[in-house]
Amino acid sequence: MLTFYSDDHHLHHGSCELIDGQLLPCFETPQRADHILQRVKDRQLGDVQAPTDFGRAPIERIHSAAYLDFFHGAWARWQAQNGHGDLLPFTWPARTLRAVIPRDLHGQLGYYSFDGGAPITAGTWQAAYSAAQVALSAQQAISNGAHSAFALCRPPGHHAAGELMGGYCYLNNAAIAAQAFLDQGKQRVAILDVDYHHGNGTQDIFYSRNDVLFASIHGDPAEEFPFFLGYSDECGEGAGVGCNFNYPLAMGSPWDVWSAALDQACQRITEYDADVIVVSLGVDTFKDDPISQFKLDSPDYLAIGRRIAALGKPTLFVMEGGYAVEAIGVNAVNVLEGFEGA
Repeated sequence: MLTFYSDDHHLHHGSCELIDGQLLPCFETPQRADHILQRVKDRQLGDVQAPTDFGRAPIERIHSAAYLDFFHGAWARWQAQNGHGDLLPFTWPARTLRAVIPRDLHGQLGYYSFDGGAPITAGTWQAAYSAAQVALSAQQAISNGAHSAFALCRPPGHHAAGELMGGYCYLNNAAIAAQAFLDQGKQRVAILDVDYHHGNGTQDIFYSRNDVLFASIHGDPAEEFPFFLGYSDECGEGAGVGCNFNYPLAMGSPWDVWSAALDQACQRITEYDADVIVVSLGVDTFKDDPISQFKLDSPDYLAIGRRIAALGKPTLFVMEGGYAVEAIGVNAVNVLEGFEGA
C-alpha cells in the first residue's frame, strides 16, 4: 500500500490546548505521525511518497475562501499585534449572540472556531495545507488505479467544517479527498469514520447531499466531545436524508459491541454501493488512549482492516486521531495490514 506523507506536519506543534478548565500540553503532537511513519517502514507496508501540490482550488471545494484567507493570515496578524504564545480563541458566537464577523482578530478567531483545542502557531497553516495535499495525493493514486492508499495526515481533519476549526482540526482532509473523487467522475463516495470522537465537521459538510454517505462509530455525544453532534437520530436532511448514519456507543464499549456497530455501518455502505470508500482512520478507540474511553486492543485493528476490505471497494485511509503515542503506529498500521492481507 502506498503511503503519502509530508514532513511539514512538524511545523505545527501547539504548546497548549484548553481542556478540563486548564491550559494543558497538547495531546496532538508531531510524535504521533513520526511513530506511524516508522511503523509503516518497519513493517515494509510499501513505498512512502511526498505529496503533489494541487493548490488551494480543491480545498476551496470544501472550505470557504473567507475561512481559508483568515486561517492563512491569522498568525501574521497575531505577530503584527506583538502577540505572545499560541493563538487561541476565548469568545464564541454562542446561542444568544449574533453570528457576525468582527474586524478584530480575536473576534474572527472565535467566529471560525468551535472550541479551544485548535491552537494556531507559526507553522499551522503550512502543516494543515500540506496534510490536505497528502490526502489529495493519496486520492489521486486511487483515481489512477491503485486499490488502496494511506494518507498519513497531520494535523487531523474530521472535526473541521466548511468554516470552522476545532478538535485539533483545521482542514477536513477526508472531505477534501471525497469531493475530489466526485469532481473527477465518481458518482458515490462513502466515508466511514472510526475515530472515537464523532466527525462533526464531515457530517456537517455532506449532511444535505446524497452523493456522499457518512457513517460514524463514536463515543456517545451525550457524554463525549464534540457533544453537540453525532446522535443516532441525525439521518441527513433534504437530498441527504438516509445518507447519514451515527452509531454512538457508551463509554467503556469493548470490541464485541464496537464491531457490531462496524458491521451495521458496513451494511449501510454495501447498500449504498459507493464507487470508493474514504476511511477517517482514528485509533483513539484503543484501550489505553489518554482521552478516550473504548476498550479495543491492538489485534482488533487487524480485524477492522479485514472487515473494511470485505466491502470490496477502492479505499483511501486518512489518518485522524489516536493519542496513545507509543501504540499509535502499531494500531494504525494493523488496520492497513488487515486490509491488505484480507
